[in-house]
Amino acid sequence: MLKIKKLLTIPAILALTASIMPYTNSTPVKAATASNLVWSDEFNGSSINTSNWTFETGAGGWGNNELEYYTNRPENARVANGNLIIEARKENYGGSAYTSARLKTQGLKNWTYGRVEARIKMPNGQGLWPAFWMLGQNITQVGWPGCGEIDIMEHINSESVVHGTIHWDNNGHASYGNQSGNIDVTQYHTYAIQWDTNSIKWFVDGVQYNEANIANNINGTDEFHKPFFIILNLAVGGSWPGNPSGSTAFPAQMLVDYVRVYQ
Repeated sequence: MLKIKKLLTIPAILALTASIMPYTNSTPVKAATASNLVWSDEFNGSSINTSNWTFETGAGGWGNNELEYYTNRPENARVANGNLIIEARKENYGGSAYTSARLKTQGLKNWTYGRVEARIKMPNGQGLWPAFWMLGQNITQVGWPGCGEIDIMEHINSESVVHGTIHWDNNGHASYGNQSGNIDVTQYHTYAIQWDTNSIKWFVDGVQYNEANIANNINGTDEFHKPFFIILNLAVGGSWPGNPSGSTAFPAQMLVDYVRVYQ
């Protein structure tokens, strides 16, 4: 989420990529070696668990020229019917034309390595940007991109794919990513990474579509061997998706059935 994308050189791409696999339902790849559930939020209660999540609030673009004001109001984030509901609304609030929510585990929960997954149903529409991602917990000390960023899932506009990307500092901002094959994001899917000392692999419904090599801190990837926290948000507008159009339906909801971490 915190980025303007910058592509690596061909040698760096070849070094980072252990393998890139197309997303097809006919070619399943074993999704996980981590099998011990160490943390989860199933969103089965009636309120957001403040032992797991804290809110980031405010406006100002968040580094991406986004248009929303993030609030901690139940109108924008709540638990109901077994889901965390993050709702983007078209309304004037705090000087912004839209509201939404951004929740994180920063200061509460963080992890190094494992399988991190969530089952999510998302909206489609120009200017909508839901994301399930992670940042290094040392962001307050080293800033971004030095803390590292793992985008487990990002979706923009009405695309029929999702994106999995990493960002880090390699004498300047570097990024590497790939997109899934076609899926209907308005239905529930499980989005995951499998992260260990050698690589980060991305999955949709247990099928791998991307892999980055981080073994031995190759290409300055030492950030990815440190603790990270989880973020869930639904952005409106921004440099990547562009602004909403007259056809974008509001309110727009991102539904999260669960978030789980295995090690």
